[in-house]
Amino acid sequence: MPKSKSNGASCPHSSLQLEPSAYAAEAGFTWQASAKRDAATTKRGTQSSGTKASASRDAQRADDQLSTFPGPLVLPWDDLGWDPEAKPQSFKSWYQEKQRNKPTAARKTLYVVDVPEITKQVEMMQTWLQPQLSEGHKPKKQAPVAETTPPLAAQDFVDYLAAFYHGFETKLFSEGLRFVPWKTKATASKKSVQQQYVGLATADGNTTRIRARPSPDGVFGGQLSLEDILDTAIAMLPKDAYAIVLLMDHDLYEDEEDDFCCGRAYGGSRVCVVSTARYRPELDAKTELDRAHMWPASHCRDLAAKLCAEQDIHNSTRVISAGPESALRAAVDTSSQVKQADTPESLRGLWFSRLARTVSHELGHCFGMGHCIYYACLMQSTAGVAEDVRQPPYLCPVCMSKVSYMASVELLQGSEASRQTYLEERYRSLETLCDRWKHVGLFAGYQAWLRVRLADLTDQ
Repeated sequence: MPKSKSNGASCPHSSLQLEPSAYAAEAGFTWQASAKRDAATTKRGTQSSGTKASASRDAQRADDQLSTFPGPLVLPWDDLGWDPEAKPQSFKSWYQEKQRNKPTAARKTLYVVDVPEITKQVEMMQTWLQPQLSEGHKPKKQAPVAETTPPLAAQDFVDYLAAFYHGFETKLFSEGLRFVPWKTKATASKKSVQQQYVGLATADGNTTRIRARPSPDGVFGGQLSLEDILDTAIAMLPKDAYAIVLLMDHDLYEDEEDDFCCGRAYGGSRVCVVSTARYRPELDAKTELDRAHMWPASHCRDLAAKLCAEQDIHNSTRVISAGPESALRAAVDTSSQVKQADTPESLRGLWFSRLARTVSHELGHCFGMGHCIYYACLMQSTAGVAEDVRQPPYLCPVCMSKVSYMASVELLQGSEASRQTYLEERYRSLETLCDRWKHVGLFAGYQAWLRVRLADLTDQ
């Protein structure tokens, strides 16, 4: 398998970028002040009592928090650089949203739907799963998806989401989907990757027409319409479901102008679809993805300086100390000790780590959460896979306030005080889950981050 981009492979990540880079100001992004970030976690939208101390004490508190929850990086070509005036969503605005779906005792299950079976009648769709790694590559009929990376298991996503959205029931959807022929006069030959339509059949016999096309950038032989698949998800939503996520191994597109789309949620309809295709480790070399600076090493100050310099911008932001016992420092140091090998199981873990984050993000929209601009956060928007892998797997204080309220107060009928207990239980559940995947850099770093965060909560 070709090597991924190796720049920064020996980078020590000695200094960390805890505030937005200098590019943020160049792009027109204004970061919310610490007092506003603090107020955004409350139901009233006002500062908590902990910020009424002296200005110097507040400033020190804000700096200390950044070593656990740093600001959004806003590096060149990041989504907040393209959309610097994106509106924030505070806890108050989320709480008051009339269209927000609240969980109930009868509607509290998160369902994961495994990738559809490819039936023999549409076996040419097997070739659409294979990325074209070099010019002139021609996929062979019924060739394996990848000889190096084992397939992902839907149950792994169920287990991860059970910890991430602790308190909600999480299940594997028992009725599988199947790709079948869709016969119309406009349908091309079954043997052609130019086929215009396929059918997506549910267990109850209903079939949805799915538009198909070759990928415009040539990376995959065929793509499927995300909007059509979302229609299937809406139609199959179980009565006891709070939300449902469909996994797709095929490449997706949302509209005709897209090269591709990795996933999308219809939050109000409580459904989302996520494609695994563009996260495949086999594509890292082709896309020149920088594995050495995936989260948590994405907060390496040298990386920010390098990317800013490429735009003739000097990264003149202040240096804030992240001590050896801080959560982010622990995450970086622990993750750096994990050596990424191109073994099948290591690549599968790397692939899963990317998808676990995206699936959690898209389901977050089903929880009513918008894109986050307060901190580097799982709910931050991204402009592509390169930015995706730089984003953290955790929820920031603002987004965590929403999930903790929904789970501990609305779903579990607890008091406001129970949110702190819920938070600790959730972190412990995730820490245990990460231990299963500690051979993967992101999960090893996340586990270290969680342990420091739990220690901080205990001290508080």
